[in-house]
Amino acid sequence: MKSDFGGINPAISIPNNTNVIHYKKGDVLLSNIRPYLRKVWAANSDGGCSTDVFVFRAKSISPSFLHYIMENDTFINYVMSGAKGVKMPRGDREQMLKYVFSIPRIEEQYKIGHLLHLLDDRIATQTKIIEKYESLIQALCDTLIEAEQHKVELSFNDFGEPYSGLSGKSAEDFGEGCQYITYMNVYQNQIIDITDVSLVKINEAEQQSVVRYGDILFTLSSETPNEVGMGAVYLGDTYPLYLNSFCFGVHIIDKSKIFPPFLAYYISTKSFRKAVFPLAQGSTRFNLQKSDFMKKKFLFPTVEKQNKIYSVLKAFSYKLSIEKNIANLLCEQKSYLLRQLFI
Repeated sequence: MKSDFGGINPAISIPNNTNVIHYKKGDVLLSNIRPYLRKVWAANSDGGCSTDVFVFRAKSISPSFLHYIMENDTFINYVMSGAKGVKMPRGDREQMLKYVFSIPRIEEQYKIGHLLHLLDDRIATQTKIIEKYESLIQALCDTLIEAEQHKVELSFNDFGEPYSGLSGKSAEDFGEGCQYITYMNVYQNQIIDITDVSLVKINEAEQQSVVRYGDILFTLSSETPNEVGMGAVYLGDTYPLYLNSFCFGVHIIDKSKIFPPFLAYYISTKSFRKAVFPLAQGSTRFNLQKSDFMKKKFLFPTVEKQNKIYSVLKAFSYKLSIEKNIANLLCEQKSYLLRQLFI
């Protein structure tokens, strides 16, 4: 059986004297700013929302079934095909009303909704497991490093040499060529994800710095000071590999003082972040003062202790990576089911 959203009655029109849309329990809400972000959720109670949210109210189908129709790739792609705007695209109400989809009998709708709801619950549980492991690793990291009695005062200049990211590039240079590490790869990870890289054209005559095994990479610029000086260690063997222009790297030249993989955890400690925060300067955009950072003194455990601490934290990080893989597989399973159900 075929239907469209015109038969579901999207409740999005409101009086002129208010900027709030009222929704009821069971309604499905869609954020109309950047629909590709998939901010779709089912209302658990009555409430109100802004005019940037479309409210859909099911009349002839199961509300949970409607929720998963709207969460499906097919619907989101359809909305984006008629979206207006570039930086902040918004879906078109009239186009949404014309969206056609297949619906089974009401009994099947409830069964499908129940199955997908169970899968959502499992994904939510997996997310909590990941958060717990991340909190545990962070707590262990702070405790093991801060509790170490024998520490050495070192600056990054004492064991490394700084280098800059890509320079002299325009938008036309990106999309093909050599691999480079993105800003978000540095910002989001403790160890660089070697599968999350982009491409850039590099001419033979160019003098660009290359990332090497054991290098520690830092974010150099951001809109908030908290995001400056976030770092990750590169432990891969890709060559040549470059670094984006909003980050800088440090080659480790004296491994008798620093065990490079250990830095992946050290730079995420509360004490390190507290020390780096004042080095971010700016008003609308903040930049790390690289020279000040390189000469600033930090307290490091001895190399022998660094190796031991890293071994402990690496074991927990390995377990965390397994849990993240499980979460990804669950999300892929849900996406597959949605594609098969709503072809």
